[in-house]
Amino acid sequence: MNTQALPPRYEIRARQSATTVTVYQAYRPAIGLPAARDGRFPAAWKRDRMTWIKPSFLWMMYRCGWGTKEGQEVVLAVEIDRGGLEWALAHAELSHYAAEVHPDQASWKRSLRTAPARVQWDPERDLDLNPLPYRSLQLGLSGEAARRYADEWTVSVRDVTPLAREVHAAVRAGERERAAALLPVETPLDLAAPRPVRAASPAPARTAGM
Repeated sequence: MNTQALPPRYEIRARQSATTVTVYQAYRPAIGLPAARDGRFPAAWKRDRMTWIKPSFLWMMYRCGWGTKEGQEVVLAVEIDRGGLEWALAHAELSHYAAEVHPDQASWKRSLRTAPARVQWDPERDLDLNPLPYRSLQLGLSGEAARRYADEWTVSVRDVTPLAREVHAAVRAGERERAAALLPVETPLDLAAPRPVRAASPAPARTAGM
């Protein structure tokens, strides 16, 4: 691979419009199907727990095994208000300590306890779900951020499980060009870079399903 053509190591790339950004999550059918049907998260969606959103379709495929992992059978594309994402990033803390960002570990821990969002960078994935030498954003939302995400920022919710299966089938058939053509177009987000967005390499993800 020509390293000169690689994206920056830390860059948020997503399917986007002038007013919205698309992120991905995967749920069990009891949550995912009503959310896609109604275009919003059902009452059963727990607004008091942390939820992780991913702007990268292929990183979501890596996380949910193309929608085959138990409890992650329904893959959702959630279109959210761009301003909501900016708010979450502006109020986020890194999920790991970084000496070049934080004055000391104690101050990072204090900030992490109160921050409604967490920024984590994980290796982006290729069509075979192998890691790439640049990072993809995961954004954890809790408390106020999770409630806003579910009840204020969400513009639409689509079930993209059929797309996941189609891309996966093309990859398995060796039809890589067709698989690549099916992928959502993800371009760099033009956002004011909040403090936690740029940092050293994070520890591996420790997320609870979504």
